[in-house]
Amino acid sequence: MNTVFTPIKLGSVQLKNRIIMAPLTRCRATEEHYATALMAEHYAQRASAGLLIAEATMISEGNSAFYREPGIYSAAHAEAWRQVTQAVHAKDGKIFLQIWHGGRACHPVLNQGKVPVSSSGQAINDYTHTPEGKKNYTAPRVLRTDEIADIVAEFRQAAIYAKLAGFDGVEVHGANGYLIDQFLRDGINQRDDRYGGSMENRARFLMEVLAAVTAVWGSDKVGLRLSPLNSFNSAKDSNPLALIRYLAQTLSPLNLAYLHLMRADFAGVQFGDVVSEARAHYQGNLITNMGYDVAEANAVIGKSQADAVAFGSAFIANPDLVARLQHGLPLAQPDVATFYTHDAKGYTDYPTYSAHTA
Repeated sequence: MNTVFTPIKLGSVQLKNRIIMAPLTRCRATEEHYATALMAEHYAQRASAGLLIAEATMISEGNSAFYREPGIYSAAHAEAWRQVTQAVHAKDGKIFLQIWHGGRACHPVLNQGKVPVSSSGQAINDYTHTPEGKKNYTAPRVLRTDEIADIVAEFRQAAIYAKLAGFDGVEVHGANGYLIDQFLRDGINQRDDRYGGSMENRARFLMEVLAAVTAVWGSDKVGLRLSPLNSFNSAKDSNPLALIRYLAQTLSPLNLAYLHLMRADFAGVQFGDVVSEARAHYQGNLITNMGYDVAEANAVIGKSQADAVAFGSAFIANPDLVARLQHGLPLAQPDVATFYTHDAKGYTDYPTYSAHTA
């Protein structure tokens, strides 16, 4: 019976186990959004995972939704990321880059006053943290129909730079209320052009992005992350089960490396069994995420309800998470206060279990 510790092939990428490190924004890049040696150390420490999915990474300049998140929109950014991929590969690890556009989650304070863009014009009903303190989100500018192709082209170029940087593949970020998700969900998308209305229209931007990215990488090295239930960033859909059913059916023929599905809502506002719906209608590799322990992860893989499981916050304080899970060792707890700070504390200074007990 398969478990999280057995090998798997996702597309054309062979993994040593089915423990995936979920993408975790940690804000350790430079102010110009370049990856750093500190980031290389962080990812290399966690290279025992079957696959590392690097954090949400900007596909274009002027679309920052955090402070000091990384970018992949120039050859110089690709070169900066190369130190990360080389460090991971030196530890026999595999790493994908999550390519991302924040859409209305971007903020003018972070982008020299630039107004963010989205599928529609309503702002996120929340605030964000900026170097100037807490700021309410601002109403975005509605993307014109003729502008959407330009963003698709930016995803394609980011995919090219990711290949130059030495990644093993890329994950398209279609989750958590960021730009692609702002098109997918009818609680945000109020368009009346060919990118709004029906599920087919709302998924059009996603499908165009996937076509562009798979043209660069081949579909067998491209993954996709979705979160049909998650209400983060004021995201909501009137029928999330129908949405994941449609997307699963539509994505199946693409032969992606995997579909990475967040199974729940951070805030507990929306509910539903999206995993079973996806499994019933998606024929490729399914990675599930959010709140799994090793026993449940082994159970869902053993029952073929998923092919791999992604762990997020557990990887923050446990660089040796795979070994701890395999040997039943206790897990260290992360320091929440250092999640989005900018130095080594709470990032690369968590010891392995053997170092902690020595």
